[in-house]
Amino acid sequence: MFNKVIIHTDGGARGNPGPAGIGAVLKDETGLLVAEVSGYIGETTNNQAEYKAVIAALEQAKSLGALEVALFADSELVVKQLNKQYKVKHPELAPLYIKVYNLSQAFKKITFTHVRREANKEADALVNKAIDKYLAEHNKFF
Repeated sequence: MFNKVIIHTDGGARGNPGPAGIGAVLKDETGLLVAEVSGYIGETTNNQAEYKAVIAALEQAKSLGALEVALFADSELVVKQLNKQYKVKHPELAPLYIKVYNLSQAFKKITFTHVRREANKEADALVNKAIDKYLAEHNKFF
């Protein structure tokens, strides 16, 4: 069990939509890596991939027994929607938003913060690793 987990998430698609992946790095308050999430999620949009990365990371934090979560993402749209600064207008994002909201209820405290891409390199690398692996295994080139 962890009192607080710091998460960096990223999702991306090559093309929009296109082959997509997710990545998340979960660390404890001291900066020690406690988990990583990386996976290929099929053909989807960048915004859907960003949301799916948040969902996967929160599911992982919940399974670790985290009480608090500080989540950082480089998608300004997703962060502003999760902080209720923007409305979720796209019908394909609405169910993903609801899933994040429901997962967030598992924590005593949760924050969503936008960071620049440079501050999200570990999560970004996991996204690219997942997409590259899938494409190589299926002899696809993008």
